[in-house]
Amino acid sequence: MGKTFAEKMLALKSGKESVVAGEIVTVSPDIVMSHDNSAAIAKKFKQIGINKVKYPEKIVIPLDHCVPAATEKYATNHKEIREFVQEQKIKNFYDINTGVCHQVLPEKGHILPGTLVLGADSHTTTY
Repeated sequence: MGKTFAEKMLALKSGKESVVAGEIVTVSPDIVMSHDNSAAIAKKFKQIGINKVKYPEKIVIPLDHCVPAATEKYATNHKEIREFVQEQKIKNFYDINTGVCHQVLPEKGHILPGTLVLGADSHTTTY
C-alpha cells in the first residue's frame, strides 16, 4: 500500500527511507509558529533555564487571537511577547492588525511545499 502524505513528509524530514503509522521519529521543523500564547512559552523558557532560542530565524509569531487586548492581562502578554521577540532577535514577528496566523504564514512566504511546521495552535494542520 502507498504512503500517506504525513508518512512521506516525516520520512523526508527525519532522513529515513520510510516511516509507518505509530512510529516515533525525530524531526526538526522548518518553521515554529506561536501567537498570543508566546508569553507563556517565554516564561517557560526562563523557568527551565534557557536563555536563547536555538534558531530564531525559524520562529514566526503573529499576534492575532486576543486583539485588541480587551484586558490588562492580554495587554501585558502582548508586551511580554514583544520584549521576548526583541530579546531573542526574532525577525518574523507580526504585531496586531497584521492578520490571522493561518493566513499570515502562507502570505508572507513562510509556508511552501514541503515545509514542516510546528504550531502552537490546533488549526496549524490547515497548511
